[in-house]
Amino acid sequence: MHGLVNRAIECFLRDTYSPALWADVARDARLGFDTFEPMLTYELSDTEAVIAAAAHRLSRSRDALLEDVGTYLVSHPTTARLRRLLRFGGVTFTDFLHSLDDLPDRARLALPDLDLPDLQITDLGPNRFRLICASPLEGMGHVMLGLLRAMADDYGVLVMLVHRGQTPEGEAVSIALLDPAFSAGRPFDLAERLG
Repeated sequence: MHGLVNRAIECFLRDTYSPALWADVARDARLGFDTFEPMLTYELSDTEAVIAAAAHRLSRSRDALLEDVGTYLVSHPTTARLRRLLRFGGVTFTDFLHSLDDLPDRARLALPDLDLPDLQITDLGPNRFRLICASPLEGMGHVMLGLLRAMADDYGVLVMLVHRGQTPEGEAVSIALLDPAFSAGRPFDLAERLG
C-alpha cells in the first residue's frame, strides 16, 4: 500500500483525535515506527493493522472509521489541496461524479506508484448513479462514501448514498441526487487565493 494512503489515515487520527491517539494506534498495530513516509510502499497488513487498532481504540466499526477518513480527506483544513483537485472535476456534482473514472489515472500522472482504487461510475437514469470501487484494501468503498458525502455538501446538493456491499467488480455505492440546488455550497474559485 502506498505511503500516501497510510499517511492519510495517520493524519486523520492525529488531526481529528490527537497525536497521543496516533502514538497508541501505531504501538497497538506493532508498526515499529512512529510515522508513515508518504513516498514509500508498505505491506497491506500494516494498513489493516492500523485500521483495526484505530477502530478498537475509538470503539468504532471499521466501516464508520473509514467513512470518517473519506470525509476528512475533503473537509479538513489540512486537506484543502485535495478538495481543490476534486472540485476541478466539474462545475456541478454530476460533472464531478462523471470525472471519478479518470481520477486514479490523473493521480498517477503526478505519482506513478500511487495505487488508488479503480473507480467506475455508471449513470442509472435521472439523477441515479452507481459507483464501483475496486481496491486491495477492503472498505475503500466506505472511504468513497465519506468523500462523496463531503463533496455533496461542498457542491450544495442533497444526495442519498448507500454502501451496497461487495460485488464481483468491487464495492458498490448507490448515489441518488435528490436536490441539485439544496444549499449554496462552499465557495470555490479556479484561482487559489494566496495570503
